[in-house]
Amino acid sequence: MVVGLNGETPVKGSKKLLAAALVLAALSAGCANTGSGQPAADDSGAQDSGPLRVGVIVPLSGPAGPNGAHVLEAIEVMAGMINEDGGCAGRQIEVVARDDQSTPAAGVSAANDLVAQGVDVVMGGWNSPVTLAIQPVLVRAGIMNITSIPQNTAIIGGADPAAVRMNAGNAVGAHVAARYIADTLDAQRVAMLLQNDAYGNDAGAALRAELEPRGVEVVAEQKFAFTDTDFRIPLSNIAATNPDVVFSANAAESSGMPAMARQYAESSLEARHFAGTGTVSPTVIDLAGGAVVDGLLSADLYFPDVEPLTSIPRNQAFVEAYTERSGGELPDKYRALGAQSVDVWCKAVEKVGGTDRQAIADAIQGETFQDTILGEVSFTEKGQMKFRIFALTVQGGEIQVLEEIPVDEAVWG
Repeated sequence: MVVGLNGETPVKGSKKLLAAALVLAALSAGCANTGSGQPAADDSGAQDSGPLRVGVIVPLSGPAGPNGAHVLEAIEVMAGMINEDGGCAGRQIEVVARDDQSTPAAGVSAANDLVAQGVDVVMGGWNSPVTLAIQPVLVRAGIMNITSIPQNTAIIGGADPAAVRMNAGNAVGAHVAARYIADTLDAQRVAMLLQNDAYGNDAGAALRAELEPRGVEVVAEQKFAFTDTDFRIPLSNIAATNPDVVFSANAAESSGMPAMARQYAESSLEARHFAGTGTVSPTVIDLAGGAVVDGLLSADLYFPDVEPLTSIPRNQAFVEAYTERSGGELPDKYRALGAQSVDVWCKAVEKVGGTDRQAIADAIQGETFQDTILGEVSFTEKGQMKFRIFALTVQGGEIQVLEEIPVDEAVWG
């Protein structure tokens, strides 16, 4: 059930009621919005009882192919859970996936294909450059876009005013990183290893803006390509600047990030390595060699088998369903956010009684949702999901959750 946030303005509330009324009126007339701006084929209402089509744009090939496959798998698991419970607003969910190859051009092609397929919503893409590229396509087509993973600041409140994001944006990631680096680690000199794209450059700029007011100096900045797996030269360059902490922003979970973590651990650097929020998962640790990367630091929002998440009924059900599908492998944060995207969207569909893009956006932006994988979550007026974030480290080749890192309300945006 969706509950309105305290302090909602009468104007926005009126807009939501009007949007919901229009959707219900369209449904009763047999001309429901199909997500692609096309009316039902006839007046029988048959299309309204057919499946809801959830488009998914993720990499299914290339360096991030395993990442995308995992997220798609989790989305399918959640769709299956909803279908077994009677569907979304009484309709079954059908997942339609396309490969973005981690490139904007392929992402745009995938988005156009899903528009032609008449999907009701699109979850994706996997990285920031792809998401920023597909947003104008989906806006023109009148299709809702829910971003599960990418963190670039402009994804929310930019080209798509109806956008919704599940993951922490770079502003939040920089805020928690700066708090931990400056307050807990008491660092004075920080070096940065940044993926040279919309994600990494944005993350670096946001962190710099958070560190400087705290009196922390950025002494070096090295950049690399998303496909890079050899970081020995930039690590050597950073070592020469004698930092207290090295911050990295590397989103290549199945290739670059494991290689970076291992090469860092095997380097001569004595500075602590703090990886960007959400970039250290069990997959990264396993591929990097397990205990080889002990001491690696980061922050994240989802740990399937750690309190308080283990006590959340929706998370318990998701973990059970996912482990059955995966043969015992637990879902990580990326997979959980993919599943959360479908779950929240379905709750919004049930509230407004249809799939109209603006009505769904109004039902999510500025609202609070109960009974999700993360428990109770709320969204800012711009569509950013808010949640608790915890510092973590690697110990004995396993993630060890440390303390919660507070996030100032204004940082959520």
